[in-house]
Amino acid sequence: MKKQNVLKTVIDKYTNTSLVLRILCGLVIGAILGIFLPNIGWIGILGDLFVGSLKAIAPLLVAVLVISSLSQGNAKLDRRFGLILFLYIISTFLAAVVAVVGSFLFPQTLTLAETATAETIPTGIGEVLKNLLTSMIANPFGSLVEGRYIGILFWAVVLGLALKKLASDGTKQMFTDISNAVSHAVRWIINLAPFGILGLVYSSVSSNGLAIFTNYGKLLALLVGCMLTVALVVDPLIAGIAMRRNPYPLVFRCLKESGLTAFFTRSSAANIPINMQLCERLGLDKDMYSVSIPLGATINMDGAAVTITVMTLAAAHTMGVKVDIFSALVLSFLATLGACGASGVAGGSLLLIPMACSMFGISQDVSMQVVGIGFIIGVVQDSVETALNSAGDVMFAATAEYTRWIKEGRKLPEFMQTKKEKKISK
Repeated sequence: MKKQNVLKTVIDKYTNTSLVLRILCGLVIGAILGIFLPNIGWIGILGDLFVGSLKAIAPLLVAVLVISSLSQGNAKLDRRFGLILFLYIISTFLAAVVAVVGSFLFPQTLTLAETATAETIPTGIGEVLKNLLTSMIANPFGSLVEGRYIGILFWAVVLGLALKKLASDGTKQMFTDISNAVSHAVRWIINLAPFGILGLVYSSVSSNGLAIFTNYGKLLALLVGCMLTVALVVDPLIAGIAMRRNPYPLVFRCLKESGLTAFFTRSSAANIPINMQLCERLGLDKDMYSVSIPLGATINMDGAAVTITVMTLAAAHTMGVKVDIFSALVLSFLATLGACGASGVAGGSLLLIPMACSMFGISQDVSMQVVGIGFIIGVVQDSVETALNSAGDVMFAATAEYTRWIKEGRKLPEFMQTKKEKKISK
């Protein structure tokens, strides 16, 4: 009996401790073990189990949430949803513009040698759009198994609307119960995030060490610098204009609670359950975020736009191709559309680089070498990229929601209130 009480006490203390604090502890412990004990293979398995479980349950979570929300009859994708879409697209385009400016100020030269190879890659924007449309009508069970969120969203919306019109109250309640059960299972998985992060950090540190910073330090600095500029300047500016108030409390909240875990999972898709939980804590409308968050994991790709643009312009500079301002703007537009078609998995944006390189007549043999370099630095580049993408998914969903609250005179969460509003509420 005593052992059971002690175990319950330990579990209670663990769950009541801030998740961010627990993750930071896992991060530090993983880094220390990776440096001093790099050959303990089972520690890295913890990270694989964590990411694998998130990737496994995320498609099911998205499907049941969307079906449940739409079938209840109170889900209306109103102007807030249109604003979310606009914010996703405009931020991705401006991220590409930031990458263009950064590449012009600090042009990079790559060392190209061996010819790289890869799986099927898109050769033009038409193929990217075709793939998106084809994914929409793919077999829904196949989409669930393979984690293709465009297909999952499309069929979930269709089924949800059909159930709204035809299903009995009992059937609708069944989907609500299933949705709640899956959401509860997600909470269990997220509670184990510190152990998963420990394993992910251990694997990265023990395998790569710090050598990655010396070989491609300047290129990494440009990529990360552009992404940080987007995360800390461009996106907050967009949110601030929309809400007409200081956006940084929301920005830092999203970076801390979404970006931190996304940095280590390196997958926007795997981070969907975590973003759903954050939206719930922010008080957002479940009918909205159950659709906008998985959609954001597909089309809100600021980091991908930066990666595609920077790597393409580095290839052009290496090959001696002169890029004028007009061509750079066209590249920004192309990178925006291409980024929207990037898969929400680790390294998803890299296979779109050859498509952008083709705009400047750079051969696929050369562009695939650039992709190879991208995979070498991906342990850092892809982590920062995913953190930017995933945090932006929640931030812009909250921006659209809070913008409406402000117009309606509704009370914002305390962390978003001005000093004057806090005094009035007291």
